[in-house]
Amino acid sequence: MPVHATAIVDAAASVHPDADIGPFSIVGPEVHIDARTRLIAHVYCEGPTWIGEDNLFYPYSTVGVAGQDLKYKGERAETHIGDRNRIREFVTIHRGTAAGGLRTSIGSDNLLMAYVHIAHDVTVGSHCVLSNAATLGGHVVVGDWAWVGASSGVHQFCRIGRHAIIGGYSVITRDVLPFSNTVTEREARVFGANGTGLERRGFTAGTIEPLQTAFRLLTRAGLNTSQAVARIREEVPEVPEVQELLEFIASSRRGFIK
Repeated sequence: MPVHATAIVDAAASVHPDADIGPFSIVGPEVHIDARTRLIAHVYCEGPTWIGEDNLFYPYSTVGVAGQDLKYKGERAETHIGDRNRIREFVTIHRGTAAGGLRTSIGSDNLLMAYVHIAHDVTVGSHCVLSNAATLGGHVVVGDWAWVGASSGVHQFCRIGRHAIIGGYSVITRDVLPFSNTVTEREARVFGANGTGLERRGFTAGTIEPLQTAFRLLTRAGLNTSQAVARIREEVPEVPEVQELLEFIASSRRGFIK
């Protein structure tokens, strides 16, 4: 296990022999780091934390520390990070709390750009991009392949659906629909399906076109949500992604952005 002479690895930590702990990094007790994960320098990790394989942590990132929730009283809570993530400079990832299931979770193959904040009890899926200074409040859920633009803030308990893209400097206070292209000006609005992103990921016209029709009914047909959902069920082909969109709407607790 390559450990730089200036790094500190607690005896109660578990670090794979093929991991790389760089200069001035600190790995606390109950931190588990798997093979080929590299802490470049000045990375701080608190446990209980599980970090998978082939992750790359850039300088001054912080993992597993207590959240900023005033209700947190030091209860044992965890942080879980999957494989092949790139965690850039000054990213902060906070562990869970009792009110949120005691766990913060990040999947695999994500890019967290500089100054991203992952608050307590957040769940991030896989293949996501969180651009510079994106901020996720506590209990936020981000679906796979989502993209959050630079300097965007996501309110506590909001959900971001799969394959959604959020434009930079957006303020998200309600759920973001899966497959959508959502941008905030003075308030957040949906501009339609995330067609370009879906096409790049291999979705066919047979999926994208029904989604575009569904979004037109939701956002530009002058219908309320109930009317739009009824029209979608009647008029739009029943592809799985449209059904996922409808299920997301039905399960929204905070309302969703139109």
